[in-house]
Amino acid sequence: MSLSAADFAYVSELVRREAAIVLAPGKEYLVESRLVPLARQVGAGSVTELIAELRRQPDPDRQHRVVDALTTNETSWFRDREPFAAVGEAVVPELVKSRAAVRKVRVWSAACSSGQEPYSLAMTLRQALPVGWSYEILGSDISADMIERAEAGEFSQVEMNRGLPAPMLVQYFDRAGAHWRVASALRRDMSFRRLSLTAPLPPLAPFDVIFLRNVLIYFDVATKRTVLRNVTRLLRPDGYLFLGAAETMIGIDDRYQRVTVGRAAAYRLPASAPAAGGR
Repeated sequence: MSLSAADFAYVSELVRREAAIVLAPGKEYLVESRLVPLARQVGAGSVTELIAELRRQPDPDRQHRVVDALTTNETSWFRDREPFAAVGEAVVPELVKSRAAVRKVRVWSAACSSGQEPYSLAMTLRQALPVGWSYEILGSDISADMIERAEAGEFSQVEMNRGLPAPMLVQYFDRAGAHWRVASALRRDMSFRRLSLTAPLPPLAPFDVIFLRNVLIYFDVATKRTVLRNVTRLLRPDGYLFLGAAETMIGIDDRYQRVTVGRAAAYRLPASAPAAGGR
């Protein structure tokens, strides 16, 4: 049974309000296919019945689960490769010079999904940083389910096969039955928390590198500007911001300069344009 216009409008408004994600008309099939498993989990006879129950008696927990189900969580290890190579081969050497006094690098994976991106960054930093240096990585996501998965650090064989080089599998993961678990040494300097990029962010120390990849494409222009304003407040003035390959700052935020880093593109604030909010 396809969704009615009223049911689709209800879900679209819920997702826009809670996650600022725009579900344009024509996405009815996507909404229905994503909500079928949730309807089964909560004992509803159909997606229509699930939505009817929510409209009749709103349940914050169930509403969050609907939003989680409709949040795109496509990810893989070292996705697109080049941004991670750029961090290891170009960004880290520069930071080693500019951060010599603290000998520490802070990185934020701002939409970390189930954790492959921040763990890929951790492996990159462990291989690129000199002896005696440390790093801190924050992984955040709007989905509580994804944060729980990322914190667990346990992945199926199918997930491991999506982009993880065999030597890194051997070096950084332990067998856990039919799954693989991130080794404790890799997890030690990482943390995860649920954050909405469209809401005011909590006080956090600034970051040297921020991965905000494949996030902006889901928002309208006004929301993109809000997200970038929030994120920019946490980027060091000489830091690097990485977007997805299909994303751009053009027409959204003219403070940034697009720079080539290795074979990847990144964004930086010019010296004359400090990050919003100061330090």
